[in-house]
Amino acid sequence: MPKNNPTFRQAPLDEYLRHLPLAAAERGRLTDADSLAELHCRLAGGARAGLGDAALASASRRLSEGYGDEPVATGRLASDAAGRACLAAAPPICRTPVVPEPWDCNPLLRLWRRFTGRRNPSPPRDLPPVSWQRGASRRRLLLLLLMLGPTALATWYMRDILPCCDWSYSTIAQFVEGTPPSPWQSLGTALPYLLEGSVLGLFALLFGWVSAGFWTAVMGFWELLRGRGGRHICAAEAGSGPIPAEIRTAIVMPICNEDVARAFAGLRATYESLAATGELARFDFFILSDSSSAEIAAAEQQAWFDLCRETGGSGHIFYRRRRRRVKRKSGNIDDFCRRWGSQYRYMVVMDADSVMSGDCLATLVRLMEANPEAGIIQTAPKASGRDTLYARMQQFATRVYGPLLTAGMHFWQLGESHYWGHNAIIRIEPFIEHCALAPLPGRGVFAGAILSHDFVEAALMRRAGWGVWVAHDLPGSYEELPPNLLDELKRDRRWCHGNLMNFRLFLVRGIHPVHRAVFLTGVMSYLSAPLWFAFLLLSTALMAAHQLLMPQDAASVAGAFPAWMPWYPQEAMLLFYSTLTMLVLPKLLSLVLVWIKGVGPYGGTLRVTLSVLLEMFCSVLLTPVRMFFHSCFVIGAFLGRSIQWKSPRRDDGSTSWGEALRRHGVQTLIGILWALLVAWLGPHFLWWLAPIVGSLMLSIPVSVLSSRVGLGRRLRALKLFLIPEEHDAPLELRATERYTRENRQRALGGAFVRAVVDPLDNALACAMATTRHGRSLAIERLRAERVTHALAVGPERLDDRARLALLGDPVVLARLHLQLWEEGWENWLAPWRRSLGSLYRSSDRPLVAPPGSQTKPAVDGVRMAG
Repeated sequence: MPKNNPTFRQAPLDEYLRHLPLAAAERGRLTDADSLAELHCRLAGGARAGLGDAALASASRRLSEGYGDEPVATGRLASDAAGRACLAAAPPICRTPVVPEPWDCNPLLRLWRRFTGRRNPSPPRDLPPVSWQRGASRRRLLLLLLMLGPTALATWYMRDILPCCDWSYSTIAQFVEGTPPSPWQSLGTALPYLLEGSVLGLFALLFGWVSAGFWTAVMGFWELLRGRGGRHICAAEAGSGPIPAEIRTAIVMPICNEDVARAFAGLRATYESLAATGELARFDFFILSDSSSAEIAAAEQQAWFDLCRETGGSGHIFYRRRRRRVKRKSGNIDDFCRRWGSQYRYMVVMDADSVMSGDCLATLVRLMEANPEAGIIQTAPKASGRDTLYARMQQFATRVYGPLLTAGMHFWQLGESHYWGHNAIIRIEPFIEHCALAPLPGRGVFAGAILSHDFVEAALMRRAGWGVWVAHDLPGSYEELPPNLLDELKRDRRWCHGNLMNFRLFLVRGIHPVHRAVFLTGVMSYLSAPLWFAFLLLSTALMAAHQLLMPQDAASVAGAFPAWMPWYPQEAMLLFYSTLTMLVLPKLLSLVLVWIKGVGPYGGTLRVTLSVLLEMFCSVLLTPVRMFFHSCFVIGAFLGRSIQWKSPRRDDGSTSWGEALRRHGVQTLIGILWALLVAWLGPHFLWWLAPIVGSLMLSIPVSVLSSRVGLGRRLRALKLFLIPEEHDAPLELRATERYTRENRQRALGGAFVRAVVDPLDNALACAMATTRHGRSLAIERLRAERVTHALAVGPERLDDRARLALLGDPVVLARLHLQLWEEGWENWLAPWRRSLGSLYRSSDRPLVAPPGSQTKPAVDGVRMAG
């Protein structure tokens, strides 16, 4: 390109100046610069930067002109050892070692060590047993009896009503001692016994699983009906006094390729709510990014800077993006604990969709102070914020049925409860000492970094002697659910894999029996699906054996082979309805509790009752679909299929007919074939399987229609599936919704391109870049190669690895910025202009208001609400 053409030199210079927020006098002083390099040198105070780094030298001035003196006044904008602009996004590091203990999963090896005189190291137990443990043991013994008694009775009853086999001792003895006349007759005799025995075993296991949930809901109903129990951690115990100044709490939000607008909106609402309590000085906020997308990383940086600037949160809101993603979310938390954990007594972990009120956060700290033996206190987040029909049904279900289950778990578990990985407060010192997670040994999909870290961290905290509690009655904790069935199933696949991995820790030394049961519960929550599926298939096979193998006149066959028994449909129906009662009664108890506590926030008595009935009907349609997918997830995991751990969707997304056909087509075909087979074998049996095969056949339209936002909003207008957070939305949720909407309206797109091209965004990106190497021949050669490659291929053809390398090195970022402007590289400038849209101006009028104006800079990343 003609470098000696004055017209060419002046054109990019004028355009560049129009996008700098300068006062008129300063703009006039810079218009006569011979080149953009000289312009940057003047902005930098006349200093001549070497190696073409004039744009890097002017980064501080560009930031000051664009955002005023606030970054300098607060001490965030300074210089690194090489004199380059450096924006302090995180506090000074105070390192603490975080060392995980290797897993000892083999009990035989431990036994051998003991036998050979090599003593196993005892697990750490820092605290003596506490008063509630004896009462907890009695409660769990009662739960075990309540589970095993009805399960044994129901299994015995099931054995009597199955149609094929006589399980009496004399019949079994004849079967063992007798000699069938032919192998085919032997197979025909043994096959019903094998099928029926398998059906009985699966029935006993699944009935026990259903029974555990039933009694948990019943005790939850009792707890909520009578009010506060004798051994609670509850909000009433916390008091309302001020938090002492020496008690510091960090609120950490690990994010990874999230919806930036939604994540920062929720964090802002939480920050402002906490500020309204007057306790903000005791808290700091940390945004811990693992984002691997340069586009999202650039937007995060801009959103963090805007959040600090518009809330006055400098010194309380920090941002860090890891360059090396190790151990996913748990590794991100470990990284925080290693760098800054020693400066805080507690930390509250939030997800990208979490919102917490200031009163809730302050109460959690007071609860920890009032209960010095507590290591983790988990809140019970309320689901809200979605408008699709599916999400609104799930929000309603968790809001109505969830309290019973949570209170019931609290009743049985007390201080050996669950931790769900977010919306919980953690005592940092024992967490650092005892809860670091080593990778699981071995190879394959069940080895390596632990995926579902929360259950494991709770087990390790309890192993060290600290209590893990659920404050189920604490308000002000919120989350969001997946918007549709397919998004929920994507999340379930990750959880399924993580829970199957965790079961390898079932026999780790020192784990409390309750947390071993939690590991088992996590596995059964997904393993129950293939077990139910196998139960149904075996029942179908048993029916087929009864129809095809049973002689027309069983009485005419001499001897004990085959020992067919009559079918008792009345008794079978009684057992079926008994099982159905255990599934339905918890929902009816939840409805009764809503009637007692107040139906106004749920739309009134008639509407909440109708909503429960509609939810039960939809649950019948959706449960077989989930069963099919969960069965595939479990089988796929055992076959060695790996998964990609991606962030869930954070908006109201609908399912297209094409996607539904791809995802549900196989199970629809299975439902049709299954129904035809049963209708051919025995039409009367089809009524038993109608809820299963009918749901599978209807899965495509159900999945599509339930994902529609319009249906959800129409039902909301009718006050169906209404929840208290929709009837009278808390301030934090209203603020989150408003900030999310405004952030998305102001988001310009193309955050990475603007970080390279835009004068103001480039200055911010240079100041926040973390790869601050010195000077050497090899480094300079690599930097030159990166600049040359980026100019040649343009932003569209750069992969994320190359983009992140540019975004991380302030020298490369500044040189690329200067060179593409000086040489007029349209493959960069044109996408930047498009990203600005209507905000771009080709006239001489400045795009950005000068300092002192009340108008915000219009060219930035995700704009926070004013």
